[in-house]
Amino acid sequence: MKVRRPVVAGLFYESGRERLLKQLDEAFLKGPGGKPRAPSYTGKVIGIVAPHAGYVYSGYVAAYGYFELANGGIPETVVLLGPNHHGIGLPVAISEADAWETPLGVLEVDKELAKRLVEWSGVVAFDEGAHKYEHSLEVQLPFLQYTFGEGVKIVPISMYLQNLEVSRRLGHSISRVLTEMGVKAYVIASSDFTHYEEASRAVEKDKAAIDAILRLDDGGFYDVVIEKDVSACGIGAIMTLVTVARDLTPSSSKLLKYANSGDVTGDYSSVVGYASIAFYRG
Repeated sequence: MKVRRPVVAGLFYESGRERLLKQLDEAFLKGPGGKPRAPSYTGKVIGIVAPHAGYVYSGYVAAYGYFELANGGIPETVVLLGPNHHGIGLPVAISEADAWETPLGVLEVDKELAKRLVEWSGVVAFDEGAHKYEHSLEVQLPFLQYTFGEGVKIVPISMYLQNLEVSRRLGHSISRVLTEMGVKAYVIASSDFTHYEEASRAVEKDKAAIDAILRLDDGGFYDVVIEKDVSACGIGAIMTLVTVARDLTPSSSKLLKYANSGDVTGDYSSVVGYASIAFYRG
């Protein structure tokens, strides 16, 4: 079995199992205020936007999103979308690994769902090189394991090409696959928002971008990103999730938490913005 080993354990999150569990405990306590408890799958939650910075900075923001996923129940599969920060490998790439490992154990890749996406989308292909050093998807896995255990499968998709057309094509393919296969699934878009700007300016930019997301307006979101020079890194992942939500109408969205790195460090002169946003059926 080909296993993708962690590359940012000890950097973005704790590398030891017990220390990592404690770090996640603290994130949920500081964020939503308690541990997630997942009932049977309800089908009411489509997915979330979640940050991917070091847990010390954005872990408690991410915890809001995972707490909401827990309320939606235990899925069979989670489709993970994130940016390719390194520009290595194919433009839109699904991991070729059979499983991904973290200090909390191993999560199996849903190969059947992955194959369908490659066949139907026309924009994504199998390529492990794109995932070799990337952290944006890896940092989501301990949250998934903490929330749902190790029985959940994953489909990790890295996006270097993040324009509107590709995001929509991928999103339509994901919603089609999930619907036709009848999979109990969530979609997670991994992204931070504005990078390294003064806090008030970052908040202004991020609010405009988030408002478009909440309207499920992927085109409007893309326009805001371009016109206001919003340095969100996972715009393709976000637009893909918005497309999925629009396909699964009627749907709605909700901002669960917005914060920035200055809220942790006390330095608001140059911050990174983080948001947890949930998407719902109905």
